[in-house]
Amino acid sequence: MDWTERRTRFRALIEGDRCVHPGSVFDAMSARIAEDLGFEIGMFAGSTASLAVLGAPDHIVLTLSEFAGQAYRICRAGNLAILVDADHGYGNALNVMRTVEELETAGVCAASIEDTELPQPFGSVGTPRMLSIEEGAGKMKAAVEARQDPKFVIAGRTSACTISDVDDCIARVKAYEAAGVDMIFLAGVKSNEQIEAVAAEVNVPMIIGGGPAPDLELYSKLGVRISLQGHKPIMAAVQGVYDTLKALRDGVPHSDIEYYAKPDLMKQVTRSGDYDSWMKDFLGG
Repeated sequence: MDWTERRTRFRALIEGDRCVHPGSVFDAMSARIAEDLGFEIGMFAGSTASLAVLGAPDHIVLTLSEFAGQAYRICRAGNLAILVDADHGYGNALNVMRTVEELETAGVCAASIEDTELPQPFGSVGTPRMLSIEEGAGKMKAAVEARQDPKFVIAGRTSACTISDVDDCIARVKAYEAAGVDMIFLAGVKSNEQIEAVAAEVNVPMIIGGGPAPDLELYSKLGVRISLQGHKPIMAAVQGVYDTLKALRDGVPHSDIEYYAKPDLMKQVTRSGDYDSWMKDFLGG
């Protein structure tokens, strides 16, 4: 498939002057729903990938091939520009190169690589640790080197504002910018003051995940172009499936269950009209 147009749109958005919320997506239909509702970009996170693919918590037990495979299913389902959280790049700097290659091939528009030491090593459970700045910068350089499509966006992600302090965060984002990343992803910032302090030191667009209630007007002025809203959609899906199955198990008649996607919505999200046309055109239907 040709992924150029959506990557062009993504580049135009981050090079613009406003901040947007992405739609949190985790499979083909959630991506189509986000696109139909007008989200300009979708966010596929490592945590939602673990939930959707493995039914597991976010403990970095998903493999690159599983993550890239699900990313491809999401990308091919429509034309939504997808940003992914590629965690630590599934290993060292060479693994990061492989990660970028696979995600670029899968149709992703942008991928973030973080500088947290993952998976958590023995004896450090509950106490997240940062890579050295040198190792983090090496991963960012490797990601940029591995890119074949110049429109593919590399974001350097750091949780330093949470794990260490804002001065360490600034030192890291400066090093990652020097390494050639296209964006900086600040995870777990605690205040707008921290965002302002980092924004004063970088010259590339930013992504914000977590932290204070987002102020899109302020973020736009600070160079933030993407502000995450968490991952409620997959949690809502889990609750809906749980409630429906529980009701059926408890003896509620199938016909009495009212909260579900009605036929028109199912036809929309499955692109039923397209399939009907193809069957008529190519199968003599």
